Amino acid sequence: MVKLTQTVQKGGCAAKVAASELRSILNQVQFPVPHPELLVDGRHFDDAAIYKVNDELSLVQTLDFFTPILDDPFLFGQVAAANALSDVYAMGGLPKTAMVILAYPLATFEKSWVVQLLQGVSDKVKEAQANIVGGHTIDDDTLKLGLSVTGYCHTHQYWMNQNSQTGDVLILTKRLGTGTHTAALKRQFVNEAEITEVVDSMRQLNSVPEMLNSSLFSAVHSATDITGFGLVGHAFNMAKASGKCFEINFAQLPFFNGTMESLERGYLTKAHRTNRDYVKENANLSSLNETQIQAVCDPQTSGGLLLSVDKSQADAVLREIKKTFHHACIIGTVGKPGSNEFLRFY
Repeated sequence: MVKLTQTVQKGGCAAKVAASELRSILNQVQFPVPHPELLVDGRHFDDAAIYKVNDELSLVQTLDFFTPILDDPFLFGQVAAANALSDVYAMGGLPKTAMVILAYPLATFEKSWVVQLLQGVSDKVKEAQANIVGGHTIDDDTLKLGLSVTGYCHTHQYWMNQNSQTGDVLILTKRLGTGTHTAALKRQFVNEAEITEVVDSMRQLNSVPEMLNSSLFSAVHSATDITGFGLVGHAFNMAKASGKCFEINFAQLPFFNGTMESLERGYLTKAHRTNRDYVKENANLSSLNETQIQAVCDPQTSGGLLLSVDKSQADAVLREIKKTFHHACIIGTVGKPGSNEFLRFY
């Protein structure tokens, strides 16, 4: 079987358009005035939109797709699905329906591979207790796979990336390092069996909202998922949207086994550089060495949720999350913003 990662130049969320480039483009587009029922749109780089249906129910809507990050079609399908579903969870919602986005080269791609891809997607959507309701396919030179997902949330109880409060505790639910380990896979220095813990993490659903009772849910003031812009990019977006400074203790960050060694060997992507450039004017990285900087800039695919939680209930929230996310931990706190400084590592 062909190795899927060898058919593309960039894989997974590392294939995202650089955050600074995307902001520059979007700033030049005149979008329609938001409808009053549109509770959350894309202006603060939230993970999904929220549209009010009535006083009890709102829709959560997102779309995510990318090129192969793994060689096994079934596993890649599972990761692509988990990554797209994550955006709904990051808003405090629960996914309900999904539509498949699939592009692949008809002339060279075996039908059996397509079946395996879609089976991986289907199994993961079923695990999320959602339904696949259709999709769209095109003949293209390179494989691209993802989902458009619609979910539900309560109209008066959901998460955004813009409500962090001074004194909040920052919780990260998954380990970091998928970017460098999958870069090593693409260069064929490792195989999937050697990075099983990375693959399993990317396949894991970020179903945190359904783990928390109403009180603990409300203790989460803001949230986002950590994907292609790395911890630095997504934490910066969240801190800036909230008008706060995130103070993160590098020693508390959870990494996969061998992540630092992989970075030191130079298994990097273009996103390592663009993520660093994106935050260079607003993040204090002076306490970190070069490898540590690469680690926090590492582009994640289907990474964990970053939660800003009321200090008084942070331990209780973490206890619930750790029942499923065994590597979840407190990584820092929320402070007052400095002079144009929204992110500080120590």
